[in-house]
Amino acid sequence: MSKPVVLIAEELSPATVEALGPDFEIRNCNGADRAELLPAIADVDAILVRSATKVDAEALAAAKQLKVIARAGVGLDNVDVKAATQSGVMVVNAPTSNIVSAAELAVALMLAAARHVSPAHAALKNGEWKRSKYTGIELYEKTVGIVGLGRIGVLVAQRLSAFGMKVIAYDPYVQAGRAAQMGVRLVDLDTLLAESDFMSVHLPKTPETVGLIGADELAKAKHELVLVNAARGGIVDEGALYDALKTGRIAGAGLDVFASEPCTDSPLFELENVVATPHLGASTDEAQEKAGIAVARSVRLALSGELVPDAVNVQGGVIAEDVRPGIPLTEKLGRIFTALAGEVAQQLDVEVRGEITEFDVKVLELAALKGVFSDIVENQVSYVNAPLLAAERGTAVRLVADPESPDHRNLITIRGTLADGAQLSVSGTLIGIHQKERIVEVNGFDVDLEPTEHLAFLRYEDKPGMVGTVGGILGEAKVNIAGMQVARDAKGGQALVALSVDSAVPAEVLEQIRTSIDASSVRAVDLT
Repeated sequence: MSKPVVLIAEELSPATVEALGPDFEIRNCNGADRAELLPAIADVDAILVRSATKVDAEALAAAKQLKVIARAGVGLDNVDVKAATQSGVMVVNAPTSNIVSAAELAVALMLAAARHVSPAHAALKNGEWKRSKYTGIELYEKTVGIVGLGRIGVLVAQRLSAFGMKVIAYDPYVQAGRAAQMGVRLVDLDTLLAESDFMSVHLPKTPETVGLIGADELAKAKHELVLVNAARGGIVDEGALYDALKTGRIAGAGLDVFASEPCTDSPLFELENVVATPHLGASTDEAQEKAGIAVARSVRLALSGELVPDAVNVQGGVIAEDVRPGIPLTEKLGRIFTALAGEVAQQLDVEVRGEITEFDVKVLELAALKGVFSDIVENQVSYVNAPLLAAERGTAVRLVADPESPDHRNLITIRGTLADGAQLSVSGTLIGIHQKERIVEVNGFDVDLEPTEHLAFLRYEDKPGMVGTVGGILGEAKVNIAGMQVARDAKGGQALVALSVDSAVPAEVLEQIRTSIDASSVRAVDLT
């Protein structure tokens, strides 16, 4: 029998080939050259890439035998995951390969900014000895604020604790008890800005985090603040940061990422109190070797039909055909749950009821967790790493399977207990011969709504005119309502409006709705 073919489309660590072993035919090509890539990918079983090779719909159409795309790194901007999934191609990456390198670079930038390493080095190379001009500050006994206490944020916190720093953190998706175990005090963002002498950003780039640190936030900071961003460009507003640094509003910055990359021309580069690097977070020999070895192992597992820990878009193992249609629905329910909760639950129950419980429905628990964490962590969430994310955040998870389902043939419910003891639930089902997805319950309110790309949920006191007010505000904002469900617990009691809309509802429109109907809760959900 011929060996499976693995195409290495970019220069990878020699350890990558060693980790693949002798069971594969190894080919090489220049993946950045489309004319070379497209014919080369035609008959291969797996392709290994870094960031220069674009594996898009065109490449997938040319790859008739492709089973696995392996990205030797974290980001997947150059891989069309949706197209790969539609083509039945597994996508794997190396989500933990660069976390140590990224954490160390954040610390390096902090030290360099604190001690004016960059301008002092430039002055000395120009023949100038300026010891007094470049007097710096110590990290010892200062307060550092970590914005985002994920894997990299935790590593940074641990390293800076060893410098004798007091560590505080802002992360609405981490429980205070979990942070306290690491010696970290959780605070809100305003408190972090007010107390921090140093600040390091470690958040994923999402619609909610873009521009999170802007002019208003920097105005609340100490004048001595040194801000480091080695996470993602755009989380810190670069214009506001320039103004704050130029006017002395804050003391310094260390930057490895930028809103638009590659970035070689920025006003920030003109400032002596800025030290900048060209997105070097993962650029170490060790990180590249770890990434290559990790994806090589994933390729071996995938091509042998085994479970793949770092699979991004599919789970290994056998899944019953009756269970499969519920997987995307359950993931959407998880995303809706997190959007409604605004935090990670302390206890999460995934309840599966009805006929499908005669099969193994463990994958639905994993799909729920994948949805719950997909929009709040930086790395791609897989069905295998999702339980680890829950454990890291102190969330207890339970799968409840019950063959009895009084109202629906099958019903999937995600029910969680939040930090303040409040409970939240969202339920969905599949209807008809085409198994169409429906949200049928939100926190005790009965609804019947298709989970389209853009949703909104409004809770308020039941009284006349509220629905018309909501419709009028959305109409003025040119947001078209595709579907609307109104439910209430009692006449004059609490009411819920569940909306599917054709476009995302802007934050200012949501706030207008909140104030106009005196809503107790207004949440938008983006399932794109």
